[in-house]
Amino acid sequence: MKASLLPLLRDPESHAPLSLEISTQDGDEILEGVLRAPSGKTYRISNGIGRFVPDDEYVGNFSFEWTQHQTTQLDSAHAMRESEERFADSLPYPLTELAGKLVLDVGCGMGRFAEIVLKYGGSVVGIDLSFAVDAAWKNMGRHPQANFLQANVYSLPFAPESFDLIYSLGVLHHTPDPRAAFDQLPQLLKPGGTLMTTFYAAYNKAYVAASEFWRWVLRPVPQPWLYKLAHISIPLYYIWRLPKIGKVFSTLFPISLHPRPEWRVLDTFDWYSPRYQFYYTHPEVFRWYQEHKLQNIVVKGPGISLAGVRGQ
Repeated sequence: MKASLLPLLRDPESHAPLSLEISTQDGDEILEGVLRAPSGKTYRISNGIGRFVPDDEYVGNFSFEWTQHQTTQLDSAHAMRESEERFADSLPYPLTELAGKLVLDVGCGMGRFAEIVLKYGGSVVGIDLSFAVDAAWKNMGRHPQANFLQANVYSLPFAPESFDLIYSLGVLHHTPDPRAAFDQLPQLLKPGGTLMTTFYAAYNKAYVAASEFWRWVLRPVPQPWLYKLAHISIPLYYIWRLPKIGKVFSTLFPISLHPRPEWRVLDTFDWYSPRYQFYYTHPEVFRWYQEHKLQNIVVKGPGISLAGVRGQ
């Protein structure tokens, strides 16, 4: 992380400003150090990342998968625009308007969408509870406009009204209480700032029921074995893509149908490995935005994707 982030940081417990003690620095990047609260509480900086949690708690599966797939979804690593197009689908204004904005990426993973913010001239702070932040830092942590922190969404270490844009795409539904996680975000928006989120959709009841059944069956399987099992998606893809019969199979046993095998394995493991997984409808999440008095609420894609603006 950079020293320039310090004015935005707060002690998650007392909400007081933090002081910085640097042990190792490389240019603007603080590699090792300590963030200290007035109470004496300290948070370490290690490997370029401010650590506001002692471990990865309930998201060890994400730590595992992003270590295995550090660049699978990174546009720059594969000369593609898939992540950029996905991000643009949820953003309620053109990507070019990211320039000059301070952006919070909640559940940044290995930095798939943070890369898009940086590409279009924004500054990004990526937070994740898992050790995926280490993959994100390796991918782009030395970018002058990027900072990454390991933190819990229920106790975020930021001053109110800090960010022009906050997004969490496909993350909050993997927390123990997605509504409570959502409630932490609007207060961090500057007046006129935008919040955008994506949740899993609850509409296809058969698909959700089958998914949850297999998640229950596979829950005792250790992560490395479950990851190996996810490789079955590579050959099954060709059967699941068949007309008619493929639709039946894909409903009874959902797997990723991404055309790239590596991505297919990642998405299938990502689907079955999380401890928590919830599903919502548009009206449910729309009410969350309304209850926080967010304005200009729009429905985007994919899944349950919405965006809204904090009033001036």
